[in-house]
Amino acid sequence: MSLSPVEQLKRLAAERAAALVKPGMKLGLGTGSTAAHFVDCVGEKVRDGLDVVCVPTSERTRLQAQGWNIKLSTLDETPELDLTVDGADEFDPALRLVKGGGGALLREKIVASSSKRMVVITDASKEVKLLGKFKLPVEADLFGLTATARKIEAAAKATGCAGPIVLRKTADGGRFLTDGGNAIFDCDFGVIPDADGLALALNAIPGVVEHGLFIGLATAVIIADAAGIRVLGDLSA
Repeated sequence: MSLSPVEQLKRLAAERAAALVKPGMKLGLGTGSTAAHFVDCVGEKVRDGLDVVCVPTSERTRLQAQGWNIKLSTLDETPELDLTVDGADEFDPALRLVKGGGGALLREKIVASSSKRMVVITDASKEVKLLGKFKLPVEADLFGLTATARKIEAAAKATGCAGPIVLRKTADGGRFLTDGGNAIFDCDFGVIPDADGLALALNAIPGVVEHGLFIGLATAVIIADAAGIRVLGDLSA
């Protein structure tokens, strides 16, 4: 099946990241349409004899990896990873990310923080000067959602943000639940002038399980566009 132009760019970025994979590595496998291309690339290498152990960041990714017979583990069994490759909903020049559009932000952040390196693969449409083009996902415990939403609103206001905070729904109108059984608020704040401050403020809210601001985790971003591949950061860091 032929790929659309955008999917071709995602595949190109995934192939560049797959070139970083060496025999014996312990890998984190991200979630989402771009990360899925990387899983396919790893699967093809495994089919050809590559020996790696991978930790998936979602049930969706786990099933895809199993389809390729990729050797899987958990962070309990393999708590330190060499490399995690994942996509992003957007990224800025400082390698700060917004993630969570697919609903796997908690596991993605746990896996990324357990890795020596996190490399992000993306197409150029996800590049922004300031974060906020994409709605910020905030994962929350089901207990006290209304109170948590009010605290998120206050934290946003204190850091220069404002906008609708909407509980994510499924396609049939039901409440969206993460693999961990939590809800997600999608926060349409627009431009986030102080991403670091907002991240700290959200971290301090008891009902917030995790948020989609990934700060200080990505070591490099591989960007595919019509001109080819660009890299921000250090692929060897």
